[in-house]
Amino acid sequence: MGIFDDAVPGGNISKPIMIALGALLVGKLLSGRSNSDEVAPQGANAPASDGGLFGGLGGLLGKLTEAGQGAAVDSWVKPGPNQPISPGSLGGALGSQTISDLARQAGVSEQELLEQLAKVLPGVVDKATPQGQVPDMAQLSAMLRS
Repeated sequence: MGIFDDAVPGGNISKPIMIALGALLVGKLLSGRSNSDEVAPQGANAPASDGGLFGGLGGLLGKLTEAGQGAAVDSWVKPGPNQPISPGSLGGALGSQTISDLARQAGVSEQELLEQLAKVLPGVVDKATPQGQVPDMAQLSAMLRS
C-alpha cells in the first residue's frame, strides 16, 4: 500500500487486511477486480458507490465515533500519539454482519480480522490525515495508488 507501509506494525499490510481495508474505505478500488466481483460485502451495509461500506474514510470514522470511539478517532486524525482501539470495540462499532462478511471475503477468521484491523487502523488513519483533515474519496484513492 506504499504510503501506509510505515503506518503498520511490522511494516506492511497483509493481503487479507488490505482486502478488508479496501472494502471499508474505498469499495472495490484496492481489490483490482471489476464491478462484477467487488470485494465489498453485499446486503444492508453494501456501498452504493466506490465509497466503502460506510461512505469512505469519513463515514467509517463517523461510525466509530457514534459507537463511543470518538477520542480514539480524534487521536488518529489529529497530530500526536494514536490511541489504540480494542478488537472488541472495533467489532462492536462495525457490527457483526459487516465483520462476518469482511472476514469471509478476506479469508480469515473474524477474530483475526478484528485483531489485525485494530492494529493497523490507527496508523492508516493517521497517515491518511497528515494535516488533521479527512481526505475525500479522490484524495484517498490517490494516496492509496501512490
